[in-house]
This record gives sequence, C-alpha cells and structure tokens, in this order.
Amino acid sequence: MPGAALEVAGLEVAYGPVKVLRGIDLKVDPGSFVALLGASGCGKTTLLRSISGFVEVDAGKVLANGRDITHLPPDKRGMAMVFQSYALWPHMTTAQNIGYGLKLRGQPREAIAKRVNEILAMLKLNGLGERMVTQLSGGQRQRVALGRALAISPEILLLDEPLSNLDARIREEVRHEIKALQQGLGITAIHVTHDREEAMVMADRIVVMDAGEIAQQGVPEDVYNRPVSAFVAGFMGAGNAIQLEVKPGSGGLEIAAGADHSSANVPRAKLGPGIAPSYAGAAIAHFRSEAASLGAIGDTPSGTLVLRGRVAQASYPGGHYRYGVDVGSLRVIVDAPQRLGGGEAVGVHLPVEALHLFPAA
Repeated sequence: MPGAALEVAGLEVAYGPVKVLRGIDLKVDPGSFVALLGASGCGKTTLLRSISGFVEVDAGKVLANGRDITHLPPDKRGMAMVFQSYALWPHMTTAQNIGYGLKLRGQPREAIAKRVNEILAMLKLNGLGERMVTQLSGGQRQRVALGRALAISPEILLLDEPLSNLDARIREEVRHEIKALQQGLGITAIHVTHDREEAMVMADRIVVMDAGEIAQQGVPEDVYNRPVSAFVAGFMGAGNAIQLEVKPGSGGLEIAAGADHSSANVPRAKLGPGIAPSYAGAAIAHFRSEAASLGAIGDTPSGTLVLRGRVAQASYPGGHYRYGVDVGSLRVIVDAPQRLGGGEAVGVHLPVEALHLFPAA
C-alpha cells in the first residue's frame, strides 16, 4: 500500500495571540482530490499556505510522500499553487507565463517550448500562446494560471479558490475541466473553497473546517448525508432547524408531539451520528428545503414528521417554488412543485430519514 501523498500532523498556526489552526491532523491519498471547505476565517486558506510553505507553522509537521518539508521554502516542496488572483505577469504572453517556472529551474529553451505547447493543447489554449494575458478572458486567465502550475509537473497541486472570480456559467465549466485534468494526470490536488456545491462536484474527499479545526472529513456522500454536528449539517445545506422533545422508544427515538408538529418515531437505522438512541431531552432537527414536501395540514403519513404552518412568502427560483413557512415563531424554507397563496395553511411533511438530529445543548 502506498503511503500518504501528504500528511499534516498536529499543525498549529497563530497570528499574534489568535490561534488560527488548532492541532490539524490530515492525510491525503496519492492521486486524490481533497476540498478544504468552510466559511471565511475558518483557517482553510491558512492550512493551504502552511502546506505550501508560505505560512510558517508554530507546531506540528508537514510530510510530502514521507519527506518532512515543514521548514522547507515553497520552491523545495514539490508543489505548485494556483492563487485566487491568478498572480499572472501582465507584461508577459500566455506562453511566457506558463513557462515561467521552467525558466526559473534553468530548463533549456527547446524543452520549455515543448512543454508549453503540451500545456496549451491540454488546456484548450491553442493559438493564444503569443497573446498578452491582459487580453484574455477570465476563464482563459484561470487556465493559464493552472497551466503555469502544471508545467513544472508538481507532486501536489494546491488550489486557493481559483474559480471565485469567474461568472457562474464559466465557473461550472472550468470546475469540470480541472477535475478531468486531475484525474487524467493522476495528480494529488488540494482545493480551498467556501462553495459547498463546488466541493461536492470536484472532490473525492471533503474536509469541513470551523474555527481552526476539522469539523468533519469524509467522502462527499457521508459528509452530506451523515453530518456529525449541527454546524456541519447547516453548512452542508440543512439550514432549517426546529427544536423537538425526544426520548428512547421502540427501536429508535420517539419525537413527542408539540404545539406545531406531530409525533414521529425515528428508527435506530435512520439516526445519524449526531445523536445517541438513548438520548432523552431537547433536540434540534436540521433539514434541507428540498427534503420536505407540502400537504394538507391534517395529513400525517407514516414515517413522517409534520410541521403545521402557514405560507408567509414565496419565490420561483426555477423548476420549483420556494416557500417561507411560519411554524409557530419559526420560519422554515421549503421547496415544492405546487403554487400556493400567501397565508395558506400547510403541513410541512418531513420523512424521518431527512432529519439530522442533535442534542439541543
């Protein structure tokens, strides 16, 4: 079995008195695509820059293919980074930018030209080699930045939110191109993003960060469907949250009926990792807007928790309607195919497997 392409052990970084990374442990398999996902200020970019050598660490180690690179300069780590700003030389042509790293390494002119032509073809930039980068579109500049990183054949490719400056259509196109290139080249990639969908689409493994720590890591399906905390559930799209009273029941947890919702039973097999089947007391149930459906207020289908509310607002984002439904003093967001009027009484039907339950404390 090959060892880890990258291993981070006990990594700590502080900016003055503020701890930004708090004992990060992470292993990245060779040829995998890992997304560091989190909100601004969570430490994901600091972690990437610590791996690349642009940020000095206070404690811990960084190993690349078993080699301790913790205190090596960036150009000695066998890595290449694509920056959010692209960091292209405006006075150089596309070809000169792509070949810049090879020139710094003292490669012969003929070898540089050959490698640059290979990269131009790979990134669909044929015919643009002599064009100044200031004359390229945003998507083309992003490809040039990626090409400059790939030209030196790095062991590990680091991507610091490289798609954030692109418009939505180009961003979607380029994310698939990067993933295809990564798979085709078999290169190990670590990608920083705050975009959940981007991480889900591109990564083999997602590392969710919060306040300088890893909140959860795993394959996209597990992080999305089995969040270990209320924070991860909310960040992965289960933004609706309602407080319930639960107690152990036959084969799972029983949800007690409340002023604005029905009772329900959640079988042990459908409980996520966030709550024990022996738990009793106040719990918070997180759920996604698309996991719910709207029906008659009196219907209580089996295996379903029903919230009783009224439509407070409506919008049409395309393909479905999005409703704000007031349930008591709480407003939840629900997607549904049918058109409803403001003030209409509705039942928000939630299959129990769609609930991510956590102790309220």
